[in-house]
Amino acid sequence: MELKDYVRSIPDFPKEGILFRDITPLLGNKEAFQEMVNRMADFLRDKNIDLIIAPEARGFIFSASVAYALNVGMVLARKPGKLPYTTVSYQYGLEYGTDELHMHIDSVKPGQRVAVVDDLLATGGTALACAKLCEKAGGVVAACCFAIELTDLPGREALKDYEVGTILKY
Repeated sequence: MELKDYVRSIPDFPKEGILFRDITPLLGNKEAFQEMVNRMADFLRDKNIDLIIAPEARGFIFSASVAYALNVGMVLARKPGKLPYTTVSYQYGLEYGTDELHMHIDSVKPGQRVAVVDDLLATGGTALACAKLCEKAGGVVAACCFAIELTDLPGREALKDYEVGTILKY
């Protein structure tokens, strides 16, 4: 199955000069969605994963599905103020300013093997923040897996200390 057939390219969204890769057609097609999840799970299958860490918000879609396919747990990485219990946080730089992700302090146990799973690898900032949250809690980042990678952006370089797998490349 050619999964790129189910990713719509939208020019000038969210601003002029950006070519947005829209995954909603892929999500809406049961065969394409299942194939994407299976390929992501296959990449992670031999890595002895205990948990998947899911960055807000589209990352929740693939992370939950891949966690289910691998029969492992899932941890949420959310924006400040979105989690009800005590959290650990990681602040990271953006092109203009900073952003921050939080996870519950007891989400990852020392020594657990964690995979970062998200829809898109672009600059790598969000995925790196997830990896750093995992490590702050004593976990081991076993791999990072993405549905789509934008190869003209520095995401892979930002994650150079981790094994990275992507299903589709643009």
